[in-house]
Formats: sequence, C-alpha cells, structure tokens
Amino acid sequence: MSKNQNNYTVASAAHKQIEKLRNQINKANYQYYVLNYPELPDSEYDRLLHRLQQLEAENPELITTDSPTQRVGHKPLSAFVQRSHEIPMLSLEKALDDNQMHQFDQRVREKLDQQTIVYSCEPKLDGVAISLLYENGELIRGVTRGDGETGEDITQNIRTIKTIPLKLLGAGWPKRLEVRGEVYMLKADFDKLNQTIALKGGKLFMNPRNAAAGSLRQLNSSVTAMRPLKMCCYSVGVFNGELPKDHYNVLQQLQKWGLCISSEIKLASSIKECIAYYNALLTRRNLLPYDMDGIVFKVNDLQLQQRLGAVSRAPRWAVAYKFPAHEEITTIEDITFQVGRSGAITPVARLKPVFIGGVTVKNATLHNMNEIKRLDVRKGDTVVVRRAGDVIPKIISVVMSKRPQNTKKTALPKICPVCGSQTQQEPDKAVVRCTGGLFCPAMRKEAIKHFASRRAMDIRGLGSKLTDQFVDRQLICSVADLYRLTAPMIAECEKMGEKSAENLIQALNKSKKTTLERFIYALGIPEVGETTAAALSHYFGDLTALTITDSETLENIDDIGPVVAKNIVSFFKQPHNREVVEQLIDCGIHWSEPVSKKSSGVNQEKAPLENQTWVLTGTLESMTREEGKAYLVALGAKVTNTVSAKTTAVVVGKKAGSKLAKAQSLGIQVMDEITFTQLLKELNSSPP
Repeated sequence: MSKNQNNYTVASAAHKQIEKLRNQINKANYQYYVLNYPELPDSEYDRLLHRLQQLEAENPELITTDSPTQRVGHKPLSAFVQRSHEIPMLSLEKALDDNQMHQFDQRVREKLDQQTIVYSCEPKLDGVAISLLYENGELIRGVTRGDGETGEDITQNIRTIKTIPLKLLGAGWPKRLEVRGEVYMLKADFDKLNQTIALKGGKLFMNPRNAAAGSLRQLNSSVTAMRPLKMCCYSVGVFNGELPKDHYNVLQQLQKWGLCISSEIKLASSIKECIAYYNALLTRRNLLPYDMDGIVFKVNDLQLQQRLGAVSRAPRWAVAYKFPAHEEITTIEDITFQVGRSGAITPVARLKPVFIGGVTVKNATLHNMNEIKRLDVRKGDTVVVRRAGDVIPKIISVVMSKRPQNTKKTALPKICPVCGSQTQQEPDKAVVRCTGGLFCPAMRKEAIKHFASRRAMDIRGLGSKLTDQFVDRQLICSVADLYRLTAPMIAECEKMGEKSAENLIQALNKSKKTTLERFIYALGIPEVGETTAAALSHYFGDLTALTITDSETLENIDDIGPVVAKNIVSFFKQPHNREVVEQLIDCGIHWSEPVSKKSSGVNQEKAPLENQTWVLTGTLESMTREEGKAYLVALGAKVTNTVSAKTTAVVVGKKAGSKLAKAQSLGIQVMDEITFTQLLKELNSSPP
C-alpha cells in the first residue's frame, strides 16, 4: 500500500470515528436537554466528548462548525452586527382579565365566521426572544428580536447554549428554517449565578430575565458559555419546505429535530378551556422552576392564522393573557430594623402600599447592611419592588433619577432597637447582631431553648412548645426565671398536669449541678460551641476569670480567633447578660472547678492530657461518647469532631467510619474502648 493510500485510510477511519462520536453526543444532548431523560451517565458523556476533542485535534481538517466541540472558542467581538428579520417578530396583544379574553375570542370567531376555535396554550416565559436560522439542518445565525424589525447578531453566544442544537437531528427539515423562541434562566441557576457574582464583589442581576439578557449580550462568547442559559421554542418564521399544518404539531416536529419546547403545551377547544388552563398555571406558577409572566394563546390552525393576518405590530390570531405583576414601583416611607430570634438585626423598608402579585405590599426586606450599601437605598427613595409567590418582597433597584434632595445614607444601628444593648458587626460579615443574648426579648425563646437543650443544661421535659407557652404567658422573661417556676404555675399550661409539672421541677433541680463547660455553652454566646466552651473552661477554671478577660488573652487559646474573642468579650460587657448570669448562680447552679492552665493566682499541677487533642468515633459500650468526652476534658484534653495531623489519638467504638480510616492514613494512634478505659483507670479519672 502506498503512503498516500495509507494516509487516506487513516483519515477515512478517523472521519468515521468522528461522525460516530458526534452522533452519540448529539443524541445524548437531545435526551438530556430536550427529553429530560438522559441514558448516558455524565462520566461516559465526558469520555465521548474528550475522545472527540482528541480526534479533531489530530485531524483539524475534519473539524466542522456543527461539531459539539465548537460551542465555545471564538474571539471576542468588538460590537454586534445588526440583522433585519425577513419576517418581522411581532408583539402580542395583551389581555388582563377574563373579559378581555372573551373579547379576543369573539373577534376571532366573527372574523373567521366560525363558532368554535381550537387554541394552543403555552407558558409565556420571562426571557429574551431570539430567532435561529438553520440551513440544510445546520445552525447559521442567531439574532435577538430587537425592535421586531431588526435585531443583533449574537450567533457566537447562541452557539454556547446546550439546549440549541448546532445541527438538527433526524431528517426532513426544510432547506431553510427559522425557529423562534425564548432564552431564559432557571430560578435556581439564577440564584447560584448571583451568589458567585456576589463572592467576587460584582454587580448582581435583578432577576432571571435580566441575567439572560446580560449573558446574551456578552462580546466574549466564553463568558456566555459559563452562564446557565436555556432556550424554549415557540414558533417558526421563514421556512422553505414542508411543515405540519397546525401550530401544535409544528412544535412537536421541532422537538423531534432536537429543539426544546414547553412541556406545558396543551390544546383548548374553547375560550372557557383557555381560561381554565390559565388559572391552573397561575396556581402552579411559583412551583415551576422558571419565571413566566403569562400564557400565550394562539389559533392552532396555520391557515386560519393566515386568514386572520395582523394589525399594526400584533397578529390577530394570538393573545398573551398576563399574570399579575411581580414587580412594581413605589416609595420608601421609612427604614426600620427588626431583631430576629438569633439576634440578627435586619433592615426593613416600610413602603407606600403597592399592589404586587395579587396582594398589597407594605414592607420589603433589605437583608443586611451590605445590601443597603450595594443598593444605596435611603428613606424617601423611589424603588422597584419584586414579589414572587410567597417569597418576602424584595427591593431590587433604586430609581436614582427620582431621588429627593438631601436624603441621608442609611446608617447601621449602634443600639438594639428592642433591648438597648450594643450591636456588633463581625469583620468580613454582613450580619449585625444584638449582644444582649440572655436578655433581649426578641431572642428570648431561642435563648431558653438552647439553654435547656441536651448538650447544654439538659433540662428534660422542657420542649419547644412548652417554652413558647412559658414566654407567651409571661411566666418567664429570661433563662434565670426557669428556676423560679413552681409546679402550680407549670400545671396551668396546656397538656401539663400535676405529675408532668412535678417531673419538670425535678429536672430543673437536677440541671443545677452541671459542668462549667456546659454552662458556658448554654449561655449561647455567638460562635461558642461545645469545643470552644470546653477550651474556655479548661483555660480559665472559673467563671469569674472568664467574665473579666480581654480579647488578647482569649486569642492565646487554641482555635479561638479574633471574631470569637470579640463575641465573648462583648457578651460579658453587657450589664443585662451579667445580671442574668448572676441570677442563675443565685438560683443554685453550680459545678466542680475543672483542672485548668490558669486560675486566680494559684499554681496547679499540669493535667495529664494537657495540650493533647482527642477524637471519639463509633459507639462505646461502657459509656456514652459524651461521658467519654467528659473524662478526657477532666484530664485536660481538647476533644474535637475532626481528625487532623494535630490529633493525638482517636478512640474507636463499634461501627467507626471515615474518622478511623483517616486516622490510620495519617499514622495517628488508634485506641479501642478496652484500652481507653484502662488508660482512664491508670489516670484515676472520673467524669466531672
């Protein structure tokens, strides 16, 4: 065989492999994006695409514009080229109520002199209208609707959207086929995109439609390729060849050729059925994964559409029945601050009442001070408010051109509007919190529930509903009031008889004997969990030393950084908090002083396990993990939930999992329960 013949054979084989791979990938894309029923796992799809990329790199002369590998890679444009639409992309007549729908139907029937009309019904997606031109089944051009007569050529960006086939599937498509549809973004994808942009400090998009439009108008197609855009077809424009004779079946044929259509398309044989369809979709509107602003109804028969024609810039054969608006403009009458159950202080805009999405809106959340800064929203501003279903209304932009003179920037409150305690904003965080954790009425219920929880004071029988009753009936105002309750007071609450009341009193009395670390954890100081509470207990040895410490001292303790140190100092600086702590001690709460590195001027012998970090995993038989932790802490050890290179030893019970494997991989000492209990005996340890 000659060299030329050998090259031809190799090229021919590569060509066949490439064609086979393209067909497999196109089929997989169709199943995934159009049918929503993928057969190939992602890993296999990735292997096919990688193999195709390899073959095309080895045979660049075989690369074609419709290859799945060619969705990205064009050079950035300097500007978009203007393109005229061969057939104008008309607007739609709008209906705002059932009466206007009946009027539309009456005009259609009178014009056609027919008693009954079949309509197609489909969601009106809130996106960006575009036109796709296919020639011989290959995508040639993508253009925005623009003004209906002329749009922008966005072909490079369109080619990056995976729901748009670069080559139509099957056969029988017209030689020239213009497909029209809506480019949009799913709600969940929009939220993720804005989160990513926020992390980079960029300007957020107002809504999914705004995000889709901004993504399509990127001069660099590689940016568009990173955006989660989708496309749904709703009609055809120019075509040279045969198509079905009615709109519904045209869309079904487009789907067979690889294009996405709405799964909600239905046919209605009367305007009454159209209105029923509208109401059904309106009910489900907020459950659907995409935004839609209404329903489009079209005369289904294409010949009847031609007979009806168009008037001005709208066809006579279609109408868009609009949903109630999600967005409206109003003014901010005031900006106030409310305190949540966790102490987070949230700014709220008090609005001039405005009707949005079927309800009157008077308030809108501003989330946090970072959001206020981003929007630069002020009292007196004219704003755009968005409400989607049950979601709390949100201000999405300020109409700067309507801002009154002499407005003042919205300032962070230095004092809690509920209890008067100081507020605190953590570095690099947007949340501002009240520091009156044990006193602030806004946090009262959550503070009590945390205080009574199993890992804190472990007050058995004091559940969430009973706590709510105590607070609502004004029986308690702080955690200290728990210990002033009497059995008759408790018995008056719902579902609480004399026996239940006595049991709770016993549980309260039992909880008075605790440990210092449990007590510290029970106070609910922000960012102070069980591990930090144990470290504080071990370091200071008594509560008084902790209450008068400073941030510099706290930062000397392992795993306590400046944020946690500041939270601890701020908590004990508040007179309200100190008063409640003193009341708890007066009520009889006590503990044995743990072995500590530091005490009030008294030198103590070094604890046996001081400066060691231990982890307990699996199920222990002779004790609970909590009891095992208490033994270790009493010996001076720090107990964590994570195995790392700093871990001293891992105690392993039954059904130990990934922590055991990680300890073995790091060469950390692993100790079974028998060895662990023997060690405790040798060290004469007993639980605190």
